[in-house]
Amino acid sequence: MTRFWLLGLCLGAIVICETSAQPPLRWGMDETGGAPYVYDDRQKGFEIELAHYLAQELGRVSEPVSGDWKSLPELLQRGDIDIVMNGYEYAPQFREQATLPYYLYRFQLVVHRDEQEILTWQDLRKPINGEKVKVGVLTGSAAQRFLEKEFGDSIEIVTSDDVANQFELVATRQTAKMRATVQDNCAATYYVATDKESRLKRVAVSQQRGFYVILTRKEDEALREKLNLALRKAHQDGTLERIYRKYDLWNEDQKDLGQWMENWPPPTEEVKADWSRLLLRLVKAAGVTVFLAVTSFPLAMLLGLLIAIVRLYGPRGVAWLAVVYVEVIRGTPLLLQLFFIFYVLPELSPLLALSPMTAGIVGLAINYSASEAENYRAGILAIPRGQEEAALALGMPRRTMIWHIIVPQAVRIVIPPVTNDFIALFKDTSVCSVILITELTRQYNILYNNHRDLILELAFLTAGLYLMMSYPLALLARYFEKRFDQAKEESR
Repeated sequence: MTRFWLLGLCLGAIVICETSAQPPLRWGMDETGGAPYVYDDRQKGFEIELAHYLAQELGRVSEPVSGDWKSLPELLQRGDIDIVMNGYEYAPQFREQATLPYYLYRFQLVVHRDEQEILTWQDLRKPINGEKVKVGVLTGSAAQRFLEKEFGDSIEIVTSDDVANQFELVATRQTAKMRATVQDNCAATYYVATDKESRLKRVAVSQQRGFYVILTRKEDEALREKLNLALRKAHQDGTLERIYRKYDLWNEDQKDLGQWMENWPPPTEEVKADWSRLLLRLVKAAGVTVFLAVTSFPLAMLLGLLIAIVRLYGPRGVAWLAVVYVEVIRGTPLLLQLFFIFYVLPELSPLLALSPMTAGIVGLAINYSASEAENYRAGILAIPRGQEEAALALGMPRRTMIWHIIVPQAVRIVIPPVTNDFIALFKDTSVCSVILITELTRQYNILYNNHRDLILELAFLTAGLYLMMSYPLALLARYFEKRFDQAKEESR
């Protein structure tokens, strides 16, 4: 008996050593996508449990690696992760690197519980109060492609990178006036069921079905085959059903998984890029970028000038508040400021709810006003003190002296740095994508997600558009710098 006991210990030690020698199965996911995929600090989620099962079948340990959802395939190609498993929908572009499907989904239309005008898919085509219906989708998702194909320009598609936020916007009905959202039915099931105030309802589901697949590198055929064997086993022995029932995701569609596994991949049509359409979308998004810049920056200049004057000439208490304003705005990121203006203020009062475009203009203006205030303060301080003293000695009112003697000279001095800030603001408009504005960078991300084989072409087009917008401003800044230097030389 002692010999058998020792032999068992040795065999167990060998198995443990072999298992521990295997590298962990690093799988890419995005925690911002949330439930029911991965949530509660990676402690819950049907994909968390599925990843543990697959890793165990491969003799490895599951190791989730967080990343931006739309960039997970790039992390895979770089070698930072081994597989991608985060609700990635099968598409022809993934044909050579996708495993068998592990979940069948449909598109679910979700609206507010009190919504009576949108109860079917066709209701989306009907304008409400003379405006197109706003429908939210996840950026670069199959749901977005579905809406673009089926409804085209008859609706206004609003994209974001946060699924939970899409449901919240429909539930509140204030911030973005979003009337509906289209999401995969597994996400819709969870968020509608867990909304504490029961503000959401599901009204229609698509006939079209899609597939969640695991992505591997094209050359990792052995890993892909092992994952396929594990998925077949999980479906046959009921592991998938057990996991999905735990999260209320099991439905009639999942019973067909075995049939699809045996007839994989599904027939699909290759979508050829329509370059005229792609370029038109980029140009329109560039127009949004220009509009944001030319409307927000004049406000930033005016507000910055007023703050600089208050800081230098106002009462001590008010001047101190101006200092606090500048330091707080300069010390916090634009992303956080936009999030506060667009999402937090409406929670304080419905009267503070702003449209995405208005919130973007206000946020950019406030953010850059702090920098402009410092520019103008430096310009004012650069003016010889004697001019101010002479004006006051001649009996000129202080206000007149500021606006007619000091400010005109200061404005001329700060033209070069102000122009440079305007160029910087052009690029910072990309941050407005967090509040549902589709400007140039966001449009690039959307197109890139749907045409991953055109990454370089789309990147060059986007960079070219930015260059076309910013380079003339750079030339203008150099022109004003030369004029300022010439005027300075002539005054000596």
